[in-house]
Amino acid sequence: MTGAFSLLGRRAVVTGANSGIGRAIALGLARQGADVAVHGHGDPGGLASARAEIEALGRRSMTCEADFFDPAAPETLARRVTNEFGPVDILIANAAIEHRTPWQEATDEHLARHFTANFASLMALCRALVPAMAERGWGRVVATGSVMAARPRAETVAYAAFKSAQLTAIRAIAREVAPAGVIMNVMSPGAIETERTADRYADASFRRAVAAKIPVGRPGRPEDCVGPAIFLCSNEAAYLTGVDIPVDGGWTIGDPPGSLPGEFATKNRPGEQ
Repeated sequence: MTGAFSLLGRRAVVTGANSGIGRAIALGLARQGADVAVHGHGDPGGLASARAEIEALGRRSMTCEADFFDPAAPETLARRVTNEFGPVDILIANAAIEHRTPWQEATDEHLARHFTANFASLMALCRALVPAMAERGWGRVVATGSVMAARPRAETVAYAAFKSAQLTAIRAIAREVAPAGVIMNVMSPGAIETERTADRYADASFRRAVAAKIPVGRPGRPEDCVGPAIFLCSNEAAYLTGVDIPVDGGWTIGDPPGSLPGEFATKNRPGEQ
């Protein structure tokens, strides 16, 4: 594998790679030449399938089952991958939970589960993997964020808050390790249709409502996240660190033209510019 975005010789670990965005990114990295360890929890079939597809591309792979509700699991995962697969050059921190509830019912347990799975796991993986990247003089960390960090909703307060905290943590650490050749960034998907959300998108009215809020006119697909992730992992992104790239079809820049009642109604009358 050659070219500007080649990852030949690099080793990556992708969390939450048994399905959806994580799986798509894992396969995308493999197509660029990386060997990829895939992590998941509760879906051994999905993990095995992802590994088989990576190996069919001629790359090495391994599967890692780990429950990130266990505070010790991320470090154990990192140690196992390093020992059995080799030094990790690329971390895609994708695994997360999103449990919706009215904000008045966001109990301490609800908050703690989101903190442990979505934020503490990222910090643990960074502690375990980033120092070694810095010692070798090259490393990439890409965390999967969310547009909800910028456009939060009350029923997702825990998820949105810890996605926002994730971005802050990535930026804080990125400042320290950038001189050692390690860049750390966030990629924030918007409305992405995955296996987990397929039932909701099967409802035509729901799909239309989502599409109506997105300037490009459609929900995203996991494959839409692959290109940005590959770029952020490549040598071409060496001067880019601590950024948050929205992968949302324009959702965060506002509703599409004409989506509001009466918008442009007078401005676009015949004979006017």
